[in-house]
Amino acid sequence: MPRIRQADVDEVKSRTNIADIIGERVALKSAGVGSLKGLCPFHDEKSPSFNVRPQVGYYHCFGCNASGDVYSFLREMDHVSFTEAVERLAARVGYTLHYEDGGPAPETSGRSRLYAANTAAAEYFRAQLLSGEAESARAFLGQRGFDAGAAAHFGVGYAPRGWEGLVKALTAQGFTRDELTAAGLVSTGQRGVYDRFRGRVVWPIRDVTGQTIGFGARKLYDDDQGPKYLNTPETPIYKKAQVLYGLDLAKRDISRADPKRVVVVEGYTDVMACHLAGVTTAIATCGTAFGSEHIKLLRRVMGDDSAAGEVVFTFDGDEAGQKAALRAFAEDDRFNAQTFVAVAPDGLDPCDLRLQRGDQAVRGLMNAKVPMFEFVIDRKIATFELSTAEGRVGALRAAAPIVAEIRDPLLRPEYERILARRLGMDPTDVHAEVVRHQRRRRNGEGEQREHPRAAASEAASPDAQRSVPVVTLTTLPRTGDAPLERDALMGVLQYGHQLDGALLQQAVSTPFTVPALDAVRAAIVQIPDRQRPGWALQAVDAVREPYRSLAGELLMAAFPARDEEGARASATDLCHRLIVRGLQREKNELLGEIQRLPADSDGGRALRVRLRDIDVEVQRHSES
Repeated sequence: MPRIRQADVDEVKSRTNIADIIGERVALKSAGVGSLKGLCPFHDEKSPSFNVRPQVGYYHCFGCNASGDVYSFLREMDHVSFTEAVERLAARVGYTLHYEDGGPAPETSGRSRLYAANTAAAEYFRAQLLSGEAESARAFLGQRGFDAGAAAHFGVGYAPRGWEGLVKALTAQGFTRDELTAAGLVSTGQRGVYDRFRGRVVWPIRDVTGQTIGFGARKLYDDDQGPKYLNTPETPIYKKAQVLYGLDLAKRDISRADPKRVVVVEGYTDVMACHLAGVTTAIATCGTAFGSEHIKLLRRVMGDDSAAGEVVFTFDGDEAGQKAALRAFAEDDRFNAQTFVAVAPDGLDPCDLRLQRGDQAVRGLMNAKVPMFEFVIDRKIATFELSTAEGRVGALRAAAPIVAEIRDPLLRPEYERILARRLGMDPTDVHAEVVRHQRRRRNGEGEQREHPRAAASEAASPDAQRSVPVVTLTTLPRTGDAPLERDALMGVLQYGHQLDGALLQQAVSTPFTVPALDAVRAAIVQIPDRQRPGWALQAVDAVREPYRSLAGELLMAAFPARDEEGARASATDLCHRLIVRGLQREKNELLGEIQRLPADSDGGRALRVRLRDIDVEVQRHSES
């Protein structure tokens, strides 16, 4: 494949705000001058350690050490090639790329073609909703309270009953049948490929950035022998366990709400009903149970202050809905936010509730929520006959493990009292049973965690013996010149392009006392043009291992200053201090050397002149 010209790669990067790209997936908040922070998308965490510095176009996670530029982020998040990442951003900013052979842009293969195929399919389905054949689809939507405007807002379409409508339409646009198969848009039979979705209402499923990655479809006709709902199969770009329907529309209101609230419903029409009723933070899973990957995705969108937020699950009142609630409860402790359950009167789902009782009833459903713990406890004890002693004891034994799982030491006693009231039992007996389950769980975890054989085996493993100590900001010495060298490198990497070039060069020309910091300094010295955008990223990449991650931390760490002007002043002052330190070192060496030379010798006179020059230079830098 022809290579994109390096000048174009640099130009696209310079025109792209990395915070916009990352902000589509991660809720970012200000973290000091020129820095943003959020929950890392590359590992599971509850406290934010993922930092973005838009001014230098770089991100770094202080938890897992993931770092890079906007191209690195797209490659890691979306599993695209470097070329595809550049082409995607070029299309976003409207920049025409040029390739080294001078030819036109090549047809890229892989994931970008799958995105393009799904986008084209979404357009096809939307257009078909206006056809005469789609009358049944329009009636289906209308009966559920969705007009043409609602269908357009959510991109709802119709898949014709024929076998090759989509195949013919997309192959005419240049897509191959192999690409359509890889995108999950067609199926393969004895006679070749045919449309996967036929005679159905179709909802486009989009990722958090708004790109169409798959579809969900509901059957309309009695002679359709397929399942009621049919989704896109797993593809390179569609993983149902990592996708939440409606999140692309809900993410802005989720991140802006105070407190933050996410409403988890069960289907596409429920999401539509909630949004149209004013509950614009509603989302749904796509044909799978709500799981840990969904929680990670939501937490990144909600941000690090989600502990003050709410996640409200709406489940049908039937047995299946109760089972879904218990599955969600199993993942509850992965949330920072408080979790609740809302069940509508008569067990109506949000779509039917809106139809029968209006938008206000859907909004009011959020006020009828109960804490997840309370909901699960009530479901556990509902199967017992509480009028008998045996029933009350059985209910206590069933519900006590749930209360024992509550980690908040202030909240747990409250639920012990709630359970005691529900059962009509002495709170002391309830507390004793909860403590027994806590002790059993703690002992089991302790045995697993402290097993001596496992610990010895891990310590003796070859990988453990070969591991190289990781150098980070927290492992640097805190005495001597280390703080000065650390802070100076932070200032140089973050604001070097705004500093006087000669001053910066002189500041980093003298070796540092801390080897790790000196490795970063040496890489900076090798960069000839420190006034151009992106030079700091080149310096970080040039740092030898195992110190490259430390360089990334220095580039991303919060530099102590109130604003940009103060940061430049502080970075300038640190450069002056480095220079003064270097001059003082030279002066001490010369004072020792001058003792060994005759005062009237040429060498002695030259040293005295240099000592006077050093004093003048020290004074000048000290007063700057």
